[in-house]
Amino acid sequence: MSDNPLAQILEMDGEERYDYFLDAVVEERELWILVNSDNQFLKIVSEEDGVGYLPVWPSADFAADYASGSGDLSPKALSLPDFFKKWVPGLTRDKLEVGVFPGADSELWITEPEALKSDLQEVLSGSF
Repeated sequence: MSDNPLAQILEMDGEERYDYFLDAVVEERELWILVNSDNQFLKIVSEEDGVGYLPVWPSADFAADYASGSGDLSPKALSLPDFFKKWVPGLTRDKLEVGVFPGADSELWITEPEALKSDLQEVLSGSF
């Protein structure tokens, strides 16, 4: 492990990053996506199975780190209420999954928007 806390967290496996993501997002009451200069959000389609997903991060630093080198992408915060009320129904309607906290490895926790909302609400209520 390195001395860089960002790198240490990115080295976690997908499940550990998912748990970190839940705790961090609940603490800050926001999650982060990447948008381009036209304010269009980054959507990734898996080459393996063709599943489309919205990648999300627990902080601007992680999103910016992921986008480094892309030039056109910048982090954008989504408040939890906004995510719950607007994004979850929209993603569900558009049949998009959520890719939680892409990191250094190729392992990624991909979940349905409603399932992520449910997990976040569990942590919010303290029953996790």
